[in-house]
Parts: sequence; C-alpha cells; structure tokens
Amino acid sequence: FLCVLGAVSCTFFLAVNALYSASDDVIELTPANFNREVIQSDSLWLVEFYAPWCGHCQRLTPEWKKAATALKGVVKVGAVDADKHQSLGGQYGVRGFPTIKIFGANKNKAEDYQGGRTSDAIVDAALSALRSLVKDRLSGRSGGYSSGKQSQDSRGGSKRDVIELTDDSFDKNVINSDDVWMVEFYAPWCGHCKNLEPEWAAAATEVKEQTKGKVKLAAVDATVNQVLASRYGIRGFPTIKIFQKGEDPVDYEGGRTRSDIVARALDLFSDNAPPPELLEIINEDVLKSTCDAHQLCIVSVLPHILDTGASGRNSYLDVMLKMAEKYKKKMWGWLWTEAGAQSDLESSLGIGGFGYPAMAAVNARKMKFALLKGSFSEQGINEFLRELSVGRGSTAPVGGGAFPKIHSVEPWDGKDGELPVEDDIDLSDVDLDDWDKDEL
Repeated sequence: FLCVLGAVSCTFFLAVNALYSASDDVIELTPANFNREVIQSDSLWLVEFYAPWCGHCQRLTPEWKKAATALKGVVKVGAVDADKHQSLGGQYGVRGFPTIKIFGANKNKAEDYQGGRTSDAIVDAALSALRSLVKDRLSGRSGGYSSGKQSQDSRGGSKRDVIELTDDSFDKNVINSDDVWMVEFYAPWCGHCKNLEPEWAAAATEVKEQTKGKVKLAAVDATVNQVLASRYGIRGFPTIKIFQKGEDPVDYEGGRTRSDIVARALDLFSDNAPPPELLEIINEDVLKSTCDAHQLCIVSVLPHILDTGASGRNSYLDVMLKMAEKYKKKMWGWLWTEAGAQSDLESSLGIGGFGYPAMAAVNARKMKFALLKGSFSEQGINEFLRELSVGRGSTAPVGGGAFPKIHSVEPWDGKDGELPVEDDIDLSDVDLDDWDKDEL
C-alpha cells in the first residue's frame, strides 16, 4: 500500500511533524549525509523513503522503529523524509510512500523491498539479505560495482554456479535438457558484460537454490565459440537467450540486476514446474518431511467422509489443487486430513471450533500458524494465501510449541464412506405384547 506522491495539499504537509527523532534507532538520512552514511558504507542498509502526511507511513513507523532496535549493530536502518528531500527520493525513483530500498554490497543497485510491513517481516528480510551478502563475500563475490576492480581473471572464481558452455558442450547440456536454461553470450572485453557479471553470478546461486537446479544460468564466450555465436545470430554483448525443450530460443529483455534475473527465472520455473503434491497426513513422517522442507505448509482438515461422500471430498481437494497450482512458485507444501483423524493436530492449530473444512498455514521453523477465516473456496483461500504471501495476516504459536503426536491411519480409498455394520438382533422369540404390558 502506498500514499501517492502529491496527493495531499501543501497546507496539510506543514501541519505534520517528522516521524522519527534523534532518540530513535532509525538513522535520519538527508542529501547532506546519504552518500557518506549509505553509499560509502560497508554495512547493509534498509532505507525507508516516507512522507510525514502519509497514513501508511505513520502506521509503519512503530514497526520500523522496532525493527531498527532489533537490528542495531547488525544492519543499519534509515529513513528519508522524501517529501522534504524530493531530490533524494527522485534519485531512487520514489513515486509513492512508503518506499523501502535495500542497499547491499552493490550500493549503486538498490533493491526494492517487497515484504510485509511488520517488524518481524522486516527483520527476516534484513537477515536474509545480510546472509546473501556474507555468502557472496565468502565465495569471493564483492558485488562488483563498489570496488571497481572486477576483471576478467575473476570471472571463473566468482561464478561457481554459472555453467560455462562451449561449441562442443552446448547441445549435450542445453538442447537435450529437460531443464530451463538462461544463457549469456559475452565478450571478455565488453564493459556491459563485466557489469553484468556479478549480478549474473549472484542470480545463478539464488536460482539454483530456489528451483533446485531446474533453471540453470550459463555463459558462453562468444569470441571463442563462434559456431554458437553464428547459430544464434549474436550481434552485441551481452545477449541473453532462454532455452526450453521443444521451443525456439527467445531473447531475455528484462533488467540486468540480480533481482530482475531471479524473478524471470522463477517465472520460467513456475511455468514449467508440475503442481505441488497434495498429500494426505497418514503418518508423522508425511507431516514433518513436508513442513520441514517448505517455508510454509498448507494444512486442510476436511469433513468426515460420511458427511460429504467421495464427490464432496473431491470437490474440496480440487479447490486445494487449483490453489496449489496458482501458488506453486511459492513452493509451499500441501497437506490434508479428515476431521477427527488427527485431533491433536487440530487442537494445536486451533481448528475444530470453526467447523469443517478448515485450513491453516504453518511455518514449521517458527512454529507459528495462521488460520483461514474466510470461506473454503477458491476466492476465500486465494485472499488468505495472497495476504500470507506479502507477509500480512495474524499468526499464533502452534499449541505446545511443536507438532503433536500424529496417528498412523489408512489412506482414503477414494470411495464413499460406509456406516459401521451393526449386528442383527433376533426378536422372533420375544413376546412384544407382554413386553408392552410390563412397561405399562
């Protein structure tokens, strides 16, 4: 949510005080100190560009302060009054408030923060960015731009997850592959290629992790491998092409930053990836392996089979499968169980009192969960998951702080349920007339 620049009258501007003061752990940034504090710093910075009159900024302020205090001494947290210092906001393309930018190793390529507006979400994003920065330093990648010393000699060492391809190895690796390939054709003397190099390398590592190797980033020295350069009509450098099995290659025309490249790679991955499996919780291993392997696991508790029959249950499973397909880029885990089959799990997730079907999104690492409060429908679940995907929605701790005991059950056989068979009672030798008299 953003307040649009210039949407409020000047008289209102003058009536609002700055949102931060010297007593806060948020560092107030201005054109006078921004270059010294942020650009020339080795620290990771999170910077909010705000306007004092902006309601969204005012609501963010206590969360931003809380995050700054939690990150003190670890990550720098700053704020720019971009209404007062419009030149500084304009320099970073600020069009609405609040806009949050992450300044990492490459201070000339700030990244947009797209996460939630809670202190927890802000801290998580800061620590994730910090971890990436430290891993880059550990593997010899400095971010490229800040030192200005990037050279051809460093190309191999800094690109451990970029696959170098040649005229001889290209077809075997790319053309016959079931994976998606993004291939950069470069020339060692090309300045734009040298600028792209650290971004391509960082993206390669992130894409490898997030797609489990299903999208690969590669590089071809087009001055040496002229057969490939001729085959694909390479006329300028760098040229990036996308290769997918059975399709003609297409040009990549997106941005040249790590985040741009990763975003395109994840889109390609989600377009080609099969939908996640929807698993029934039939034992403890199914629950734990699914929830431990994914950022979130979506757990549904469906009505008893006697209440819905096979057709009713399958309609609920179809809704879940559609949502799993829609959100497959998130790579969440998807689980379901029958009401009453895992009553301890239901209790730990606060399910039962709301009726069935019910749904909870569980973060096993933090042992927190959020409950679907709307309808168990495509629209209701979509709204629930969309809020979660941007870091919003109320959460609660899993009861007991850990998953409860999971009972081993037989998997659903896909059929309608059957009532238990009762033993027939033989009343042939009972004199009902006498029984009625005695009762009377």
